[in-house]
Formats: sequence, C-alpha cells, structure tokens
Amino acid sequence: MARLLVMIIVGYVLYLMFKGRPGAKEFPKDAMPDDETFKDPVCGVYVTKDDAVIGTMDGEKFHFCSMACLEKFREQLEK
Repeated sequence: MARLLVMIIVGYVLYLMFKGRPGAKEFPKDAMPDDETFKDPVCGVYVTKDDAVIGTMDGEKFHFCSMACLEKFREQLEK
C-alpha cells in the first residue's frame, strides 16, 4: 500500500514537471511588446520607438531616452 502511494506521488510530480504548474497561465502573445528597442548613443539606455526622443543627422535617425541626452549628443558633435 505504501509503495502504491509513493508511486502515485512520484507520478503526479512527474506529470506536473511536464505539464506545468496547475493554474499557471501562459502570457498572451498579443500582449507582449512588439516594439523594437534602440540603444541611446549617449547613456546606453534602451528605449522603445514610442518612448524615444528621435534626432536626425545627415538623414540618419538616432533614438534618445531624453532631451538631455539629445542635447549632450549635439554638444559632442559640435566639438
């Protein structure tokens, strides 16, 4: 009787390992952010297209985390 109980418990644990936790829900794929991220060339912070401050130079776009980083970038170019 004890062996049967142990085998049932081990079987249930193995089932949970392959199936997943009971009640666990998969994160919906449509809720995942699809936005591409860009690295701020001044401070190195990653920002999404919607959150970025965009500056252009010679037709090339640069994405910044804030106006302060954009201004620092412009100052560095002037030197």
